[in-house]
Amino acid sequence: MALRHHLSHLTFLLFLLSYSLLALGVEDSSERNNVTTIKVGVILDTSSWIGGISWSYMQMAMEDFYTSHPNYTAKISFVLRDLRNDHLGGLNREDDAFGAAVAAVDLLKNVRVQAIIGPQTSSQAKFIVALGNKSNVPIISFSAKSPSISPSRTPYFIRTAWNYSSQAIAIASIAKHFNWREVVPVFEDTDTGNMFVPYLVDTLQENEAYVPYRCKIPSIASNTEIKATLDYLESNRTRVFLVHMSYELALKFFSLVKQRNMDSNDFVWITTYGLTDIVDIFGSNASNVMQGVLGIRPSIPNTKRVQNVAMRLGKKFKLNELHLPTRPTAFGLWAYDTVWMLAEAVQRVKHANLSYKTSKALYNSTDFSNIGVSEMGQNLKSSIESINFSGLSGSFKLVDGQLQSGTYEITYVNGSYNNPVGPLLTRDNVSINWPGNNRSPPRGWQWPTGNRTLLIGVPSKPGFSEFVKPDNTARHNFSGFCIKVFEAAIDALTYQVPYNFVEINGTYDDLVYQVYLKKFDALVGDVTILANRSMYADFTLPYTESGVRMLVPIKDVNKKSPWTFLEPLTAKLWLTTGAFFILTGIVVWFIEHRVNHEFRGNPANQMGSIFYFAFSTVVFAHRGRLVSNLSRLVVIIWVFVVLILQQSYTASLTSKLTVEQLQATVTSIDQVIKEGSYVGYLDDSFMPALLKRMGVNESKMIVLSSPEDYNEALSTRRVAAVVDEIPYLKVFLNKYPKNYSMVGPTYKTDGFGFVFPRGSPLVPDVSRGILNVMESANMTKFDEIVYGSGTFVDKEDTSNSSSLTFHSFIGLFLLTGASSIIALIIHVLFALFRHLKSSTNTEAPQNPLEKDEPIAEGSNSPPMASPQFSDNVQFAVGSPDSESNFGDITSDEGTPGREIANNEIEMPSFGEMLDQTSEGQHR
Repeated sequence: MALRHHLSHLTFLLFLLSYSLLALGVEDSSERNNVTTIKVGVILDTSSWIGGISWSYMQMAMEDFYTSHPNYTAKISFVLRDLRNDHLGGLNREDDAFGAAVAAVDLLKNVRVQAIIGPQTSSQAKFIVALGNKSNVPIISFSAKSPSISPSRTPYFIRTAWNYSSQAIAIASIAKHFNWREVVPVFEDTDTGNMFVPYLVDTLQENEAYVPYRCKIPSIASNTEIKATLDYLESNRTRVFLVHMSYELALKFFSLVKQRNMDSNDFVWITTYGLTDIVDIFGSNASNVMQGVLGIRPSIPNTKRVQNVAMRLGKKFKLNELHLPTRPTAFGLWAYDTVWMLAEAVQRVKHANLSYKTSKALYNSTDFSNIGVSEMGQNLKSSIESINFSGLSGSFKLVDGQLQSGTYEITYVNGSYNNPVGPLLTRDNVSINWPGNNRSPPRGWQWPTGNRTLLIGVPSKPGFSEFVKPDNTARHNFSGFCIKVFEAAIDALTYQVPYNFVEINGTYDDLVYQVYLKKFDALVGDVTILANRSMYADFTLPYTESGVRMLVPIKDVNKKSPWTFLEPLTAKLWLTTGAFFILTGIVVWFIEHRVNHEFRGNPANQMGSIFYFAFSTVVFAHRGRLVSNLSRLVVIIWVFVVLILQQSYTASLTSKLTVEQLQATVTSIDQVIKEGSYVGYLDDSFMPALLKRMGVNESKMIVLSSPEDYNEALSTRRVAAVVDEIPYLKVFLNKYPKNYSMVGPTYKTDGFGFVFPRGSPLVPDVSRGILNVMESANMTKFDEIVYGSGTFVDKEDTSNSSSLTFHSFIGLFLLTGASSIIALIIHVLFALFRHLKSSTNTEAPQNPLEKDEPIAEGSNSPPMASPQFSDNVQFAVGSPDSESNFGDITSDEGTPGREIANNEIEMPSFGEMLDQTSEGQHR
C-alpha cells in the first residue's frame, strides 16, 4: 500500500513537470502579432457540479468578451489545473486541499501565471491565498465562501461572490416574518459552516429570535449518525431548522428526514444559498424528499443577455454528462463576470511586465521560496479593484476586495421545481404551499416527542384560597381566580396545549427557580412579576391590578354636639354674613325712613326695625311694606344671597348630622415609622424587602398569613397597618368592608403573571390569550369570584366633610354689597338735588312747625294748611316730603295723618329735619 501511494504521487509530479516544460518551451504565436497573452491559472474540479458549470461559463465569457472587444491587445489565456480524481493520480476528495496547493505551486513556480481563478472551496483557498500574498499574484474566487478568508487580512485575495455572512440577514427576516422565535442551525462540520453560524446567531438575536442549540454533522456521516441527529432534533421543541451542507450530505439528510415523517407541517426547513440549487442539480431525486423546503438565493435579473447565455449553454451541456440547471445559477454568473472583470483589468495595465522576481533558494527546487514575486501583480490588483460594470449577475463592483452584496430572494420546493417567492417578504405577497397542503405557516415549535403534556406547578397558598385552591370537582383538580384566567387564556389559543396541574410547596422565589431548572413547564398562581424573578424565567402579561398599598383601621370622627349647627359655616363666613345682614338693614332704613312710617319712631324703635327687617329675611318672614324702588332692589338681591346661603347651610348640616364621618387611624408609612408602630405583611411574599426600602425596621415587621390574621392584628392594634398587594387587600375588604380602608400612595409592581422557562414560545401566545380574556365579559365573572360584586371606594375619601368657607360665596357678597352701596349713593344724590332745588325758592320764610304738607308727585290736591293747636296739646309731625320715582309716594300712600299719641309730639325724622333746616335757612 505504501509503494502504491508513492507511485501515485510520483506520477502526479511527472505530470506537472511535463506540463511545465511544454508551457515554457512553446512560444505563444500571439506575441508575434503584437498581442500580449496573460497566463491565468484556473483551479477547479470539473467533475463537480459547481466546477463543471463554472468552467463552462468561464470559457463562454472569454469567447464573448474578445468577440465584443476585438481590438484589445492584452488577452488572457487559461491554464486549467483540473482536480478531477483521474487527473490527480487517484487522490480522494478529502485530499483536494492538498491537490489544490500542489496545483497552485506549479502555476506560480513553473507557469508563472499573473492571476489564479479559484480555488473552488474555502479549504483549498486558505493555503493558496497565502501563496498569492507571497508572490503578489491575485487569487480570485467566486465560490470560496468562508468568512474566515477575508480580503481585508489577505490583500491579494479577491472574492467575486457575495459575502456569505450577508445571507444571515435574509434568514433572520424569514424568521421574523413568520414569528419564529427559535432557529436551530444544522450544518456540516466544515470551516465554512463553523464560521457562518456565529454570524447567524448574532443576526437572529437582533431580530428577536435566538438559537437554543446547534447541531453539527460530520462530512462523512453515516445513516446511523444522521438518524441519531434527527432523534435529538425531534426530542426538542424547536421546529425551525437552517440546513447548511454539501449537496451529497444534504441529499442523504433530507432522504432520512422524509423517512421519519419530519417533513410534516410541524417542521420548517430552510437551506442556505449554496444548497438552494440542489433541486436543479439532482432533479427529482432531491425534489421528492424536499417538498416545502424554504431556501434563499441571490436574486438574478432575468435579462435577455442572461437568457441568451443560458440557451447557448443548454446546447453545450447536451454534449456532456452534466445536468443542466433549470435556470442560471449565481455561481455560474459570478464566474462569467469574473472573467470579464479580469480581461478588462489586464487590458488597462500599461507596460505589463510578465516576469517574476526570483528569490534566492535556500532549500531544494520544490521549496516555496523559489516561486518568486510577480512584477505585474500589484498593478493588476489595482486595476481589478477599479473595475465597475453591469454584468450578468447585476451590478459588479468590488468594495474592499469583496463583491458588493445585493438582494436575496426566497424560494420553496413545490413539485419538481424550486419556486421563487419574491425578493421581499410581506404579508400580502407570500403564497407558499406548506407541507400537507396547508396555507398557514407552521408556528415553529412543538411539544417534544413523548412529553407532550405540560407539567404546571401550582403554589400551595391556603391563606388566600380565592386565587388558587385544590378542588377535585374542577376541570383540572384546581380552582380559583388564577386557574380560571389561565384556562381561559389557553382555550383562546389557536392550537391545543395539553397540561396537568401539580401542587408544589416552597417560597415563590424557589418555585420560579424550579421552572428555571425545567422541573416544571410553567407556574400558575398568584405569582408577582418581579425584576429578580425575570432573570430566571419569562412572565406573561399581568392579569391583575398592580401595586402595593397600606391597609389601616378607620374610625368615625363625627362626634355630635349641641353646637353642631354652627359647623356648616366657618367663623369668617358667619361674621361676614352677620355684617351683611346689618348693612342691608341700615341701607333699607336709610332709604325708607323718610317716606315709610314703619321705619319711624324713637331711636330704639328704629334700631329694632333695622335688625328685625334684616334678620327676618333669613326665614323670608319680612312683612314690612317697602315704598322706595331702591330699597326693593337691595332687598331682592339680598334675599337671593340669603337663599343660596340657606340652601348650602342646610345641605352641609344634613351631611354632618346624617353621614358617617370616617377617618384612617394612620395615613402614611412615614407616620407609622415615626410613631414606632408595627407593620404586618403577608407570609412568603416580597414585602420585607420592599418595607426595608421604605425605611421600616425589620424588628417592627410582623408576618401574617390570612385575611383572618389581618383582621385580628388590626382590630387589636397589634399592627398599625398591613402593607400588601392590592389584589390581596381587595379580597380582605370583601370580607371586612366596614372597618378598614386602603390609604396612602400606591407603590408600583407589575401584578400577577404566569411563569414559563426562558425563551418559551408559549409566552407571547398566552399573553395574547390573556388580553383576549381581559377584554371579554368573562373577566368580570372572574373578578366576582375573588373580589365579590361590590365596588371598592377608599373610605378615607369621606373622612372630612369640610365647612363652607367665605371664599365660596365671595361673589355673592360682592353682588349684594355693590347693590346696597349703589342704591345708597343714588338716594343721597337725589336728596342733595332736592336740597339744592329748595334752596333756590324765594318765598317768605315760614315757621318750621307751620310748613305745608308735601304733595305727592302727580297729585292735584292743594296743600293743606298746618293746623294751630293750643300749647297744652302736642301732635306728632308725620308729613314726609315728596320724592321722585326713586322713593316717591302717592297721595294715597305717602302722607300719613297726624296722630296724637301719649300727649307727646313724635320726634321728626332725619329727612324732615333736613327739609326744615333748609327752609329756615331760605327764609
